[in-house]
Amino acid sequence: MNDLAGRARGLLSLPPSCGPVRLVAIDGHAGSGKSTLATRLAEALGGAPLLRLDDLATHEELFAWTDRLREQVLRPLSRGEPARYAPYDWTARRFGPLRALAPAPVVLIEGVGAGRRLLRSRLAALWWMEMDRDTSWERGRRRDGAALRGFWDGWTVAEERHFAEDPSRPYADALVRQVSEGYEWLDGPRVAAAAPRNLTEGEGGRSSG
Repeated sequence: MNDLAGRARGLLSLPPSCGPVRLVAIDGHAGSGKSTLATRLAEALGGAPLLRLDDLATHEELFAWTDRLREQVLRPLSRGEPARYAPYDWTARRFGPLRALAPAPVVLIEGVGAGRRLLRSRLAALWWMEMDRDTSWERGRRRDGAALRGFWDGWTVAEERHFAEDPSRPYADALVRQVSEGYEWLDGPRVAAAAPRNLTEGEGGRSSG
């Protein structure tokens, strides 16, 4: 249940998905624990590069960061070259110095929208943090405090719109739940949909696979 080392080994066994890289996305509602899991998983992978989508988004473009992701990250990694992107400074409201992301065996991407349509064909695996929207948002609001109340009011509207137009959960390979002593993994909707369907005698035929 809590064997992140075992999960890391499993990811390394997957075929590369973006050039020589296995891109692994961790998606879910804001406040659901994506960042913490990604940090722990990166450590279990021996220091895997980690891209946080907060570094690509801006106040004006909460989800309109796909061009930056494609040009600065996906294309270089697909060629086996380091990605170079300028992280956004949410306090100064401007992009900072360039940061490199090495084309390692596994590169992690975490953030709301990490499993979006643009990325899915490049992913070796997609994990979804299985926490309902309202609980996640309440956790996030408590974490950020009253100073960011206005930001959160706008964020929740934008997030709801994004997932209505481009949902990630239906394509997840695994659903990850936080439990008292770590995490619990369940098969995601994509895995369940790919499983052979056992036919009953009334339906005729035999089960495939």
